[in-house]
Parts: sequence; C-alpha cells; structure tokens
Amino acid sequence: MLARAPQEPERPASLRDRSRCGQPAKTRLVEFRPAGSDHDDRNDPDGNPPRTFMFLGFTHYWGRSRRGQPVVKRKTAAKRLTRALKSIRQWSRKHRHDPVSEQHRQLKRKLQGHYGYYGVTGNFRSLWLFFEQTKRAWRTWLSRRSQKAYVDWPKYVRLLARYPLPQPRIIHSCYRR
Repeated sequence: MLARAPQEPERPASLRDRSRCGQPAKTRLVEFRPAGSDHDDRNDPDGNPPRTFMFLGFTHYWGRSRRGQPVVKRKTAAKRLTRALKSIRQWSRKHRHDPVSEQHRQLKRKLQGHYGYYGVTGNFRSLWLFFEQTKRAWRTWLSRRSQKAYVDWPKYVRLLARYPLPQPRIIHSCYRR
C-alpha cells in the first residue's frame, strides 16, 4: 500500500511523484502480510504485521479462502457504516411526512447506491446489516408520523410487500468475469 512516514527510507521512483498528490500525514507504506509469514522486519514491537488497515471506506484484513490459502478480504469500515446508517436515520426523520411512495423511491436509490460501492466480494454481512438497519429506521420514523400512525411489524411487512426495498447483493465480484 502507498504510505509515507517521516523517518521512512528512500522511496522507489514509481512512488516518489505520488507523494505530492495526497496529504503526507495520511500517506505511508504499510507492511501487510499474513500472520506467520517469514519476514524479519515487522511494524509493531511484538514483531507482528498489522492485522487490518483502512482504505477507501473498507477495512482490509487477512482471511482464508475456501481452499485454506491466505487472502486479503474487505468489509465496510465501521466508521463508514455508522455514518451511512446515521445519514439514513436523519433522512427518514426529515422526510417522514412525505408520501410513502416517494420515501420508498428515495430509500431504494440510497440502498442501490450503497450496494454499488460497498457490494464487493466478502462484504455481504455488512450489506445485510445496512439493509436491516435501514428497514428498522424507516419503520421507526413511519411510526412517528402522528400519534395514531404507529406501524407494527405485521403492518410493516404488508407495506414492504407493496413497496419492497432492494435486497443486498454483491455487485463487484472477483470471481465473475
């Protein structure tokens, strides 16, 4: 990964010109190797490489493939997921008095946009969490439209049958061609 630390040794020529593009405080080289790999120069005092790093809204971490090989996996960074859910809750609160069909149309677009960016191989659990929390937030704010507007779960299930939200799906698969 691209990185830069104040006491870093000479950078390769291919990386030198890129250091001017970003913020030097946020750019550094990170050693990211699977645990147990044969390498002497480690980043932390215990001699272990970092287990995760954040980049472009994803937490990158080492996992195992189905065949048992070490692979880099990605999931939505916790800060980004929290921020997206907060945004959905705020939007639902602000637009709770809009017609349900209009709310549905907008929520559908928001979910599809989230899936479009974060829908990568191995991130389905985070997509599903976002989907479920979005459904919960929408129901909460539909219930707060007035004193008589409480939407219980059976009524909400009927509403979702009429106005279905898009199910989470992987858009960017590293296995599809």
